[in-house]
Amino acid sequence: MPIRVEAPEPHVAMVVIDHPARRNALGEREFRELAATWPRLAADADVRAVVVRGEGDAAFCSGADLAAAGLSALPDIDDLIDAALLKTRFFPKPLVAAIHGACVAGGLELALSCDLRVVSAGARLGLPETRWGILPSGGAAMKLVEQIGQADAMRMMLAGELIDGTEAARIGLATLAADPAATVAEALRLARRIAEASPIATQATKRAVLEARQRGYGAREPFERARVAEVRASGHAAIGAAAFLARATPRYPG
Repeated sequence: MPIRVEAPEPHVAMVVIDHPARRNALGEREFRELAATWPRLAADADVRAVVVRGEGDAAFCSGADLAAAGLSALPDIDDLIDAALLKTRFFPKPLVAAIHGACVAGGLELALSCDLRVVSAGARLGLPETRWGILPSGGAAMKLVEQIGQADAMRMMLAGELIDGTEAARIGLATLAADPAATVAEALRLARRIAEASPIATQATKRAVLEARQRGYGAREPFERARVAEVRASGHAAIGAAAFLARATPRYPG
């Protein structure tokens, strides 16, 4: 299965994106499995903390698989992205991302939904969507500015520049930068501490901090969807995807 759930320690679940041949990119199957995984973990009373990681050393997640035919044409694609990346959905258990390698586009947007982010110092994080004719609509356009501030957020989204784990920690995108060999272990250490605390207190704390914000996202999302539809209708996403797959520089009209 492209998405698997492990139980590395008592009361800790680990969600693994297992698609290393595509740098853990998300196709329809991965999106649907992620979307189904979160409600199951939310309902599991034995789970008190969740670690998210990618399989292999190359990537945490490289975002949507641009080679996956018909992905953007799925009739429920916006709802699917919302559910899979926890864009506006409130997940009650604390989430810890263990980020190594590439964490870009939808991968970074999934990380933005996590409460804590342990990032390998050599990881590469970014939001290059506009380069490929896409709006960063998996949560970044709504969340990044309020999480790290206007200047760094707009640099990442508009210029599409990638940053490493050390820079991510400096600007507040990461909880901490870790040695590459210790990234998952450090994420598990934090999850273990969370799992040892009162689950009622930790979940209530998360709800107190995030619930009002998540409701705010829900109110704002229809406006973002209108912008997404505008970009899709332009045809630029097809130009960008073709250039990406050809490893070429896209040329956009207009």
